[in-house]
Amino acid sequence: MALPVVCIVGRPNVGKSSLFNRVVGERRAIVEDVPGVTRDRIYAEAEWVGKRFALIDTGGIDAYSEDIMFEQMREQAQIAMDMANVIVFLVDGKEGLTSSDREVADLLRLTRKPVVLVVNKMDGGKGQGGYYDFYELGFGEPLPVSAANMTGLGDALDVIVEGLSVAGEAGDEDETIKLAIIGKPNVGKSSFVNAVIGENRVIVTEVAGTTRDSIDTPFEYDGEKYVLIDTAGMRRRAKVTDGVERYSVVRAIGAIERSDVCLVMIDATEGVTEQDKKIAGLAHESRKGVVIAVNKWDLIEKDTMTMEVYRKKMRAELPFLAYAPDVFISVKDGQRLRKVFDIVSAVAANCSLRVPTAPLNSLIRDAVAMKQPPSDKGKHLKIYYVSQVGVKPPLFSFKINKRDLMHFSYSRYLENRIRDVYGFAGTPISFVFREKGEEDE
Repeated sequence: MALPVVCIVGRPNVGKSSLFNRVVGERRAIVEDVPGVTRDRIYAEAEWVGKRFALIDTGGIDAYSEDIMFEQMREQAQIAMDMANVIVFLVDGKEGLTSSDREVADLLRLTRKPVVLVVNKMDGGKGQGGYYDFYELGFGEPLPVSAANMTGLGDALDVIVEGLSVAGEAGDEDETIKLAIIGKPNVGKSSFVNAVIGENRVIVTEVAGTTRDSIDTPFEYDGEKYVLIDTAGMRRRAKVTDGVERYSVVRAIGAIERSDVCLVMIDATEGVTEQDKKIAGLAHESRKGVVIAVNKWDLIEKDTMTMEVYRKKMRAELPFLAYAPDVFISVKDGQRLRKVFDIVSAVAANCSLRVPTAPLNSLIRDAVAMKQPPSDKGKHLKIYYVSQVGVKPPLFSFKINKRDLMHFSYSRYLENRIRDVYGFAGTPISFVFREKGEEDE
């Protein structure tokens, strides 16, 4: 990560996600009054007095719990601390100093990183509760704040920024491919991220729905920069029963919106389900690049035609993704994972591909000559001119005589002709039709 890194750590339910959201300025982390809600590291970019940095929110560190989830949360927090230039140690001023706070402090001393001690929920200032007890932790003057009321945050951020070491400027974001890994719960999204980057970056257990937030992971493959966005598995609406799960669905949709390409993961052992169709439809409707990854291919009994038969059946279930390439993978065995990124890279390039105007018009003239445009009551559709006016997704503007004469079937025919020549694999193509005399917006 090119930006200097600040991570927020502390025991559960001290307000880490609330502080994270206040600093970032948006609701990027789930906030709910339940310990253990934030269970993975959450990245976001923040800025204070002209200093840009990456902020990481972590799950609560419970030093005494033997629960496997809390054990993994401790591991995640440790990875975040290893990455950080400055660590924000957040404690709860209302509850005062606890034995859990002391345990977290012991972990922080081992990191040998700059630590800024911030006391949250201090609506009444330093005179409240056991504020002065926090000096005992040995991290200098505790900084009182109220994340809920946004008091004291400026003073805390001043100290945090002072502690940041120079870690270089951020790279050109336009050169980074943002890849959202989407799919229903337990399809292997988090396992895919972990397998690709070679570390336990995202919590993986046998419990479906473990990843509740969208997790961003900077990653580089074959000289190409990526941000992998691991999303919470999206359940059917009838199964979204608690508030945290509802936030997760919203977060996954938000991840799709900020991505360049979506990797739609399907469980090979289950085939395409109704939920798969809905999730894939979200990516398609958002006009994002799409690659279909059929995971758990190692569990399928095969003969020479198995893949083609499976592909034909899958395509029949997902006709709206006819433009999306597919790849059959096994995250468990590492099968074809490198091929995924070769395809994703090509799709990202196609999303930004521009077709020169002269050859484009020549192509459309030939297409019209091969198949006459539709007509109505003796009046034929006329296409005067076409140009590409946008990318991500590619957008083509047609000047025509009458919009009502452009039938859907003929529009699809023109799209197919453009794809025949220029490919555009993995990216939707958008058309806008303007009658002669109308100005392009």
